[in-house]
Amino acid sequence: MAAYDLEEQEQISQIKAWWDTYGNLVTGIALAAAVAAVGWQGWNWYQGKQSGEASVLYAAVQKAAAENKPQQAREAAGMLIEKYSGTAYADLGALLSSRVQADAGDLKSARAQLGWAAEKANDPALRELARLRLAAVLLDEKSYDEALAQLQAKPSEALQARYGDLRGDILAAQGKVADARGAYKAALEALASATKPEAVAFKEVVQAKLDGLGGAQ
Repeated sequence: MAAYDLEEQEQISQIKAWWDTYGNLVTGIALAAAVAAVGWQGWNWYQGKQSGEASVLYAAVQKAAAENKPQQAREAAGMLIEKYSGTAYADLGALLSSRVQADAGDLKSARAQLGWAAEKANDPALRELARLRLAAVLLDEKSYDEALAQLQAKPSEALQARYGDLRGDILAAQGKVADARGAYKAALEALASATKPEAVAFKEVVQAKLDGLGGAQ
């Protein structure tokens, strides 16, 4: 038994010596890990709370859009942008509300919400779509140079034809027939392999615009 007591004492002494050397480090690491875990849980809770509150406001935008109430849609989307800009609901709310504003003839409000989405939407695809819609609004306002500026950046493949078609519309409105023809041709090239009915129908529309310009094809 004495031998075991001596061994235990030796082990205890070794442990105490190790703890004297590394105890503070171990305690610090453990504390940092605990703080990180609590922080992560808190962040997840905060994100969930933000998302839940934002979803309620987005539902309000949807309801206002369905009932054709532009003011309510604009106000709910404005709150989304102001308080929950880091959520996908803010992106979607701005796009949906802008459509309601445009349909109601309030191009100023539509342009403001699309401008925010074009610059600050979290999803790059939604930023591209917002730029496309903003350019269309600017075309309606006859702000041709501003509209073209929104279409300068090369879009993803999914929107290439739409960008080219709208660029053609803007250039045609400016009387730049040759440039408009080039834009429509670019849109048609993007639609060359289109097989879906809606894409084929769009291709026919673009071709009709190109034919309408006359001259060399």
